Amino acid sequence: MQEERIRRLNARLPKTRVIGHGLIRDEAGRVLLCELTYKQTWDLPGGVVEPAEPPRLGTLREVREELGALFQAHRLLAVNWLSPWSGWDDAVVFLFDLGRHAEALPGTFRLEPHEIRAVHWCTPPEIADCAAAATARLLQRVLRDGEPGPETLYLEDGADPASHPGE
Repeated sequence: MQEERIRRLNARLPKTRVIGHGLIRDEAGRVLLCELTYKQTWDLPGGVVEPAEPPRLGTLREVREELGALFQAHRLLAVNWLSPWSGWDDAVVFLFDLGRHAEALPGTFRLEPHEIRAVHWCTPPEIADCAAAATARLLQRVLRDGEPGPETLYLEDGADPASHPGE
């Protein structure tokens, strides 16, 4: 009886997408962005986490599927709530540090052609030009001073919610 009640209640609760992204950098500190086939803006590697899949494992699975390469998730850098945007519902993004790698790393990738057109090492000004505004803000916050800080950030659309309290 209790299990049935929980099942009914759970079915009525809102569902929010969970997205796992990986921050991959080269020795110069540039960020790897993916040129996607299904939207205009470039994005970090990763994607939608499956139901009941831990965000860290979902991130590593998505990156492996998209780039054909294995990575290790070093630590969680940020949790970023995304408001509905360009036809997409809201989502919660987990950003994991996937480490620094050689500039030649993308030459070893086997890109998933239905999702990834190309990958690019990008500097902060290039990120601002190519990525969605929320992604650019996220990376600007995470990489202030060029390196991730020691703390895990909580952001909303890539911004610190403390900058607009009471909304």
